[in-house]
Amino acid sequence: MMQRKENEYVTVPELAKMLGLSRIAIFKKVKKGEIKAIKIGKTYGISRKHVESLLGKVLGEAQKKEIDLAVERTVREYGQTLKLLGND
Repeated sequence: MMQRKENEYVTVPELAKMLGLSRIAIFKKVKKGEIKAIKIGKTYGISRKHVESLLGKVLGEAQKKEIDLAVERTVREYGQTLKLLGND
């Protein structure tokens, strides 16, 4: 059986404090699958790697590409409007 490293996971209350959200909000996001977590006994554990991603400290290549595409699409669709807003 593989042993888990200590502090490899954070709890829902710990993540709530880090993100400045309520425990209930985090729990709902876990239930909806918006936050990846595993059931550990009666509680949930969220991997530290996923937490870093949530906090924006670590972006994977797929996430970077997704952001780049979204920025390109926004500039393409709203470029003129953005220029006008920038002049204000």
